[in-house]
Amino acid sequence: MRTTGETCRAARNGGFTYVWVLLAVALMAAGLAAVGEVASTAAKREKEAELLFVGDQFARAIAEYRASSPGAPQYPQKLEELLADNRHPNLRRYLRRVYSDPMTGRDWGLVRGPGGGIMGVHSQSMERPLKTANFPQGYESFTGADMYSAWRFVPQPGGGPAAGEKPTVPAAPAVKSGQSTTATAGDSPALPAVRAGPAKPSSP
Repeated sequence: MRTTGETCRAARNGGFTYVWVLLAVALMAAGLAAVGEVASTAAKREKEAELLFVGDQFARAIAEYRASSPGAPQYPQKLEELLADNRHPNLRRYLRRVYSDPMTGRDWGLVRGPGGGIMGVHSQSMERPLKTANFPQGYESFTGADMYSAWRFVPQPGGGPAAGEKPTVPAAPAVKSGQSTTATAGDSPALPAVRAGPAKPSSP
């Protein structure tokens, strides 16, 4: 039969064990949360890089479609026209397929010009980008944007919009002046220049 002292010691030992179990569970939960956060950030960074690449492909295809117009330069009325341009005797293709918006998995927002032609595309995601500075030449206007929908992929003036043409969609959110953000590891590699609105000096 246990004495009072033995009973007290057993109770204390049991209490300490319970505390250590709770502490171990809390540490494991914190570790799993950190791992999940890292994985989520990595996945978002991959989608972001894909957005830059695919948006560039659309901008280039739109520029080629306009440049090859028989007669007056024209923009496509639908993105599907970039897959099959029937304005010529021989079928022309400027894009392999109509890619989905990497950030949402859904349709793109369209930058339309006079006559309703598609001058460019943009994501419809309202999320804040991970990359906010040090964009390649032609993407300077993306600097400091506070949402992906502000990244407008529109061809350069030499192969896209004629002088004086303005998109009929609302302007992208204002870029915060003076903002300086250091690029982090994993930023997408330099892409061919595509102008997406008025150019701004690139952040150092």
